[in-house]
Amino acid sequence: MADRRVSGSTGRPAGPCSFPRRTRAFPERLRDTIGGDALLAGAAVVVVSVLGLVEHRSTSPAVMLAASVSVAVPLLLRRRFPLVTAFACAVIVIVIAVPDWSGRLVAMAAFGSAAYHRLRPAVFVLAVGWFLVLSVAGVRSPTAASWTDLLLLGVAPVAAGHALRGHRDRADHAERLYREETRSVIAEEHARIAREVHDAVGHHLTVIRMQANAVRHVARSLPPTADRALASIAEISATALTEVRDVLAALPTHGTTLTDLDALVNHVTGPDRTVTLTRDGPPPDGLPPLVEHAGYRLAQEALTNALRHSDATRVDLHLQHTPDAVVITVTDNGSTTPGPTADGSGLRGIRERTRLLGGTLRIEPNRPSGWLVEARLPLGEER
Repeated sequence: MADRRVSGSTGRPAGPCSFPRRTRAFPERLRDTIGGDALLAGAAVVVVSVLGLVEHRSTSPAVMLAASVSVAVPLLLRRRFPLVTAFACAVIVIVIAVPDWSGRLVAMAAFGSAAYHRLRPAVFVLAVGWFLVLSVAGVRSPTAASWTDLLLLGVAPVAAGHALRGHRDRADHAERLYREETRSVIAEEHARIAREVHDAVGHHLTVIRMQANAVRHVARSLPPTADRALASIAEISATALTEVRDVLAALPTHGTTLTDLDALVNHVTGPDRTVTLTRDGPPPDGLPPLVEHAGYRLAQEALTNALRHSDATRVDLHLQHTPDAVVITVTDNGSTTPGPTADGSGLRGIRERTRLLGGTLRIEPNRPSGWLVEARLPLGEER
């Protein structure tokens, strides 16, 4: 993952350039994938051939090479057809009696790859079947050591593939959370700049327009040229104020509305956590842009807080539309210790957004476990 640049004391990402990006072209990645599989198959041929000739000196090198190639060739398809590859390797090892450990190592690699790339129950069934076949065909005088070897051959590669798959899924989930948090930080910075510019520039432009109009009304004996100049100043300042408001209104709301919550839920759902979204009531026509943006960011921050700072396995997001408000509720089934009541930057953002819109916020322990975050955003005049 790329370096995460931080700003100030927040420890948060500084900007979009810190996103981890996959910049390589598809043909290049495809060449690397095919090359890696070919290298693995070639290494398997060498290992099986060398170890086979060492263990079975009477076997012809040509026969051993042919057996090695036959058991290694399926590895070329391990990404596209992992289950077929594992089955083919296992059958070839047993049918043509490729030397014990060297040939079975290839099948173990195939089973591990299948557990990594495909549904694990199917791989587990196939591995158990292979274990049973080896037990019948290869163990004539069972001992503890022989059963241990068979368990290692049948179970270890599947367990390793399962562990690697889980690690990859958790890493992907963490990356999605990081991307969402980074987008939230960027949007927060945009919103902060927008508020500051609006407060400063908007105030001064308003004062200029008011002063120009006041002078025109007070000093009625002004020459026509001066009156026209003052009228022009008032008109230009009013136009500039409108343009500033239009630009700043578009800045924080770009691409982040309540309609994007479905994509947000898909992004933050992970292998060990389930996130659901339910909607209650149709959205009214013409939701205020500030409510749309604030509602999305509020839901995003509440979800991120629940996923990053609790042991919850399920998080529910509920969006309710009423004639005069939007109600956003996030609940989880995690523990209540230490809980989301700490003064974190995410919760500060939730409180600030709710307060700026004149809404109400409720954060409390949920029943029977976890936490509840509920925000009510009124649809009245934007503040």
